Amino acid sequence: MERIVECVPNISEGRRKDVIEAVVNEVRSTPNVMLLDYSSDESHNRSVITFMGEPAAVVDAAVKLAKKAAELIDLTKHTGEHPRMGAVDVIPLIPIRGITKEETVELSKKLGERVCIEADIPVFLYEDSASAPNRTNLAAIRKGQFEGMAEKVQQDEWAPDFGGRRIHPTAGVVAVGCRMPLVAFNINLSTSDVSVASKIAKIIRRSSGGLDCVKALGIMLEDRNIAQVSINMTDFTRTPLYRVLEMVRFEAARYGVQVIGTEIIGLTPMRALVDCAEYYLQIENFDADKQVLENYIQ
Repeated sequence: MERIVECVPNISEGRRKDVIEAVVNEVRSTPNVMLLDYSSDESHNRSVITFMGEPAAVVDAAVKLAKKAAELIDLTKHTGEHPRMGAVDVIPLIPIRGITKEETVELSKKLGERVCIEADIPVFLYEDSASAPNRTNLAAIRKGQFEGMAEKVQQDEWAPDFGGRRIHPTAGVVAVGCRMPLVAFNINLSTSDVSVASKIAKIIRRSSGGLDCVKALGIMLEDRNIAQVSINMTDFTRTPLYRVLEMVRFEAARYGVQVIGTEIIGLTPMRALVDCAEYYLQIENFDADKQVLENYIQ
């Protein structure tokens, strides 16, 4: 494929395997699209699906996925630790090869319009596709979540870009847009006190004056009885993963808490992991472009 776009929709279902598989199968059945990965979290009650392909085919797959999610997921009956506003909560498009960011923005607008018409879900455009500055940040759009969205969309500044001032009665609304690759990076703590994770999240996230390109919140993993700092790294080249991990480790020590593990959700660029290896191994004069074998494989 000469032109490749990646799509990473998040659906608000992480417990019912039959529903997850039915949604994922919409991607599997779309020609010229490759399913790369999907993972689910029961505490978050959320699944992240990653696929890529030719631009038009990726749009087709995303529309089919949104329709199936709206059919099978009822947010009036949904509970989970992760904030959500839609059955399919967010559909980002990421330019990978042979397509510019500007072209991907236009593609996302076509996708948003089709999701609205074919899945009957009102759509907000976000990130690089945002129609106004206050819509760039997904967290700002999602504030109020599904339960507060019907009232929120009546405000002039929060009318959806497609679909009018309403929500789908059970599937809510969805954010669609072009963004650069991010890393979904979670850090688990040796405590069941979620307030510790929330305090650490506030310290590290950019919106509170913390690290650049970091979004974070504290959540509780009920199935493991531990607190987690759930993080989106929107540009790992500006703030690497190891810097966030060490800052969380440092802040956790204030409360007598340790980091007991981390996890990456979905796919991540190899460079993000190589940067961590270089840091923790203290490799001198390391050149990833020349010394990582996979970089020579086309």
